[in-house]
Amino acid sequence: MSGPVHYEIYIRKTAPAPWSLLMATEDRARAIETAEDLLSDHRAAAVRVTKEMLDSDTMEFSSVTVLTKGAPEVKQKRVVADADAGPRCNGPEDLYSPYAREIIGRVLEDWLGRQGVTAFELLHRPDLAERLETGGTELQHAIQKVAVPESQAVGQPLHDLLRHYQRLADKAIERLVSAGRRGLFPDLDSHSLADIAHRVSASPERGLIMGGVIARALTDLRGGRLRLDKLMDLAERAPMEGAPRALVMVAIEQVLCETVAVRSNLADILGPALDQGASLAAVVHMVAPREVAALIAHDARMALHVPPVSGPAARLGARLEAGEFPLLAAALSRMVVRELESPRRLRPNDAPGEIEILRTLAMSLTAAAGRLLTLEEVQTAFVERSKSLVIADFVGAYVQHCETILCEAEHLVRLCENVTGSANKRAAARWLAACVSSLRFESEMRAPGPTAAQKLAILARLQRSVRGALLNERDTEVITGAIGTVGGVVEAEGRLAAQLARATAPVQQKLTLLLRLATGETAPLGPAADRARVEALRLLRAPESRATLAADPAALAPLRTLMQAAGLAGQAAA
Repeated sequence: MSGPVHYEIYIRKTAPAPWSLLMATEDRARAIETAEDLLSDHRAAAVRVTKEMLDSDTMEFSSVTVLTKGAPEVKQKRVVADADAGPRCNGPEDLYSPYAREIIGRVLEDWLGRQGVTAFELLHRPDLAERLETGGTELQHAIQKVAVPESQAVGQPLHDLLRHYQRLADKAIERLVSAGRRGLFPDLDSHSLADIAHRVSASPERGLIMGGVIARALTDLRGGRLRLDKLMDLAERAPMEGAPRALVMVAIEQVLCETVAVRSNLADILGPALDQGASLAAVVHMVAPREVAALIAHDARMALHVPPVSGPAARLGARLEAGEFPLLAAALSRMVVRELESPRRLRPNDAPGEIEILRTLAMSLTAAAGRLLTLEEVQTAFVERSKSLVIADFVGAYVQHCETILCEAEHLVRLCENVTGSANKRAAARWLAACVSSLRFESEMRAPGPTAAQKLAILARLQRSVRGALLNERDTEVITGAIGTVGGVVEAEGRLAAQLARATAPVQQKLTLLLRLATGETAPLGPAADRARVEALRLLRAPESRATLAADPAALAPLRTLMQAAGLAGQAAA
């Protein structure tokens, strides 16, 4: 039997564009007139009017094309094979898969956020399903968000997919509401969770039932902290072993995964006062408590950057440490990696602090590599994060509080130490090379203030730090050469090597000081060290020095190591 009739107007704005629904009306003449006007006013490249008739028996629409005008439709190559072109979800049960729940959570993100629930709860609570169905256009908009990209991906008509997913949503809601009316979801106020799990473990609908029980227990609980505390209580009340325990723990884990995926919930669980970097450190602490505790025992400074985990988060951490909720542990680990690979700053107003927290995260994740993430995944994440540390904005913020160019150089050396990836190392090295090669760096080191010996010791320490930053050979040579050149100028103005050679002091003392300069210990390698080596060699070859050292062989023993490091052992003998 024929039912209500209406007319739908579709347009294609360009010839290759897909058809899109513009409007619907019950007036045939108005539909045709509107389509003609759109075409004549050049607001569409093609128009189509279809007659939609509802079959009162089957409650399905049948479509007849009334008008088609404009540019011919460009037949696009089907994106997927015909055998794989069907909808991705065909029955209500398909909506409960992890992939489908993820999409539901995405397309209904705003609605779920207003309700303070997750997609898992929506699929297991009849009251939420009814609220969504009667709540206006939220459901229709969600269906469109799913159908439009799927139509473009698989080449199916959009209209067919919209109808399919609308029917699927209606069936899923009716199934869930019917289960609620039949009393399929027991109340934990009058039933034990363990008893329920044992009773339904053999039921074909055990997953739906247990999910409904867990979701019902979370009713009226808003905020990640309260909900996590309740879920941990439920985990404690689960059966001790076997399939009934697995039934309960799987349902809890699914809710947990969706709960912590919401940024506001995670902030509530860990503490709203934590910045992004501290939140990630707290997540790693919760997921890998043994590894983090071992690192803190080895280096107490790490405790300053790793927030303590307490309350419900500590309860969850204890279960994760015991090997429970492996999917949640993996999800949290992947979340940390995603945040590291994103451009979002870990500490927006504290660039030096960002370096510290990044170093802490690198040590923690590397220590836990193999159990949660592969070492390659960890390295890739930090290479990606390092890209944001060598851009001009970050480097400018990192050194903006430095009052001297030497302070800038020291900061940049630390930057070189903490970035990873060959390209990022080269970028950081360019910043450092520009700093130590600048006229300002030389002028500041030559300015009155500290003595020449103090300046040379500072430059020597800076040069050693550069060698420890693991830059490539060419960058290391350029940067250490620039520091050595400045050290040569400082030494030449102070004539430190010559003054030490002529000083009225014991030969052993003068040789010790000169050799420490020559080996890069108290002066940077370069011209200053070379002059100190020349003076040390001249002093060693002097007859009076030979006589003094020959008279006291024990005094020469401490100098042998320095002489070998300076390359003077053979020359002194000659």
